[in-house]
Amino acid sequence: MPDGPARSTPRAVFRPGDEGVNAYQLLTSVVLPRPIAWVSTLGADGVGNLAPHSFFSVASAVPQVVSFTSVGHKDTLANVLATGEFVVNIVTAAQLEQCNGTSAEVAASVDEAALLGIAMEASRTVRPLRVAGSPASVECCLHSTVPVGDSVVVLGLVQAITVQEQVLRAGRVDARALDPLSRLGGHEWGTLGQIHSVRRPRPEDVLPT
Repeated sequence: MPDGPARSTPRAVFRPGDEGVNAYQLLTSVVLPRPIAWVSTLGADGVGNLAPHSFFSVASAVPQVVSFTSVGHKDTLANVLATGEFVVNIVTAAQLEQCNGTSAEVAASVDEAALLGIAMEASRTVRPLRVAGSPASVECCLHSTVPVGDSVVVLGLVQAITVQEQVLRAGRVDARALDPLSRLGGHEWGTLGQIHSVRRPRPEDVLPT
């Protein structure tokens, strides 16, 4: 049995609102790696938009719902609210420069994919195009939005998941073949790195006998 609580490692304490603390930079350098939703949308005027969002996750298993957060009211959010549709494209390590390029704040009248020469193709179930070079895309209809502070969480009901056959292994997506890119803190991006395969324990594996 341990003799007592372990000695605590010294920690700096930062509180949102403290003078000299950039809470956003600190939070995004702690919560990582963050998967990237490279979201393609169409405006009400038919102009395409492509932008990365690194606050991205699965929100529900049944029904299948994914979420991304618009930090501020950006063109992506305006388009989703106007048309009710979007596509989440998975970003590969090879697409880092293209993805980063689409983060530039250009006018809503500018189609980022056309501007940067990113090939797009028709989606299966929704009007926004998907990134042709993305190995996996999630086509969504708007489920709902949730305002949170200065941001808006967008929930998308999955209509179809399209996956290039080259990244499939026995009906599952092979993580190495997918080669997804992630966001870290500051200007840093991350690749997949080392993969560990660990079986989830059964109750009898962890409960005392």
